[in-house]
Amino acid sequence: MSNQTAQPSGDTVLEVSNVWKIFGNEADTALRAIQNEGLSKSQVLETYNAVVGVADVSLEVKQGEIFCVMGLSGSGKSTLVRHFNRLLEPTAGKIVIHGVDVMALGTGALQEFRNRKISMVFQNFALLPHRSVLDNVAMPLEIRNINKNERMRRAAHMLETVELDAWGNKYAHELSGGMQQRVGLARALAADPEVLLMDEPFSALDPLIRRQLQDEFIKLSATMNKTTMFITHDLDEAVRIGDRIAIMRDGRIVQIGTAEDIVMNPADDYVADFVAGISRLKIVRAHAVMQPIEKYVSEAGPIPDDAPRVNEEEPLSRLIELAIDNEAPITVRDGNTEIGVITRTDILRTVIEGAEIS
Repeated sequence: MSNQTAQPSGDTVLEVSNVWKIFGNEADTALRAIQNEGLSKSQVLETYNAVVGVADVSLEVKQGEIFCVMGLSGSGKSTLVRHFNRLLEPTAGKIVIHGVDVMALGTGALQEFRNRKISMVFQNFALLPHRSVLDNVAMPLEIRNINKNERMRRAAHMLETVELDAWGNKYAHELSGGMQQRVGLARALAADPEVLLMDEPFSALDPLIRRQLQDEFIKLSATMNKTTMFITHDLDEAVRIGDRIAIMRDGRIVQIGTAEDIVMNPADDYVADFVAGISRLKIVRAHAVMQPIEKYVSEAGPIPDDAPRVNEEEPLSRLIELAIDNEAPITVRDGNTEIGVITRTDILRTVIEGAEIS
């Protein structure tokens, strides 16, 4: 299951411009040296005893989009997401969320912003053991001084949304890991945030439970239209839930695109190695495989009347099925307009280029 077919096209909700985070007492000096002298990450560490966590990151996230940031341990992905609610202060750069310059907020305004505009779900479930499940979910609303009846009503609704309505009077230790993470998600959503930050929320769970929660989150996101920054080290997870993916390495973003963009057109050898093991069958769509219809006709002649016809979003797995059953080329349509042709050779080439060859 992939979220790739529903591309958000709304307004920009989150805009990050040239954000740097350098850890160390000489962070500002180190940044100037990087910008003026082109120092590497290792040279910065050696010269200034400073660590580059995030390096000149810029990106935009649209309304309702699940934007996945992924990379290996130490790539900077978790450091980056902690800047959006200013758990970390950037060394340089600008972060704007729904038109609000986050870096310009004073202490009180920042607290209000965190309470009302943004919620975060961590890998650690962070449920309070002395509170019931219902009270845990209601906690953000209690902080807002919402009256008890209203916050309990809203908390109960969120528990029902994540299918835990029968567990409201239980305590965290009575729930499985997957159930605890659903409570954490319900707590984040109860505050009705404009932006949801999720830092590897499912990585501590068993594979089956993890997959179930991924499915539930995809459905919830579509229903509630929440703008989400989702951090993960797992490319399969990013492909499964992300509308777009940013791949990070050494604090920098190497490539941003849909799963199909990244798999079909990796920006460099690092990204190509990263995506080498990903199956293309449900990621790659007809529009990425087809050749121009004019090219086919000029080389092979008219398209047969019995040629199969598909829309441009048909997955590669379906194209393979059609090619097995029919020797004619496959015609690709955008609405009623024929825009391309896919031959067996086109399909085979796509499959072979996506295979790991030792």
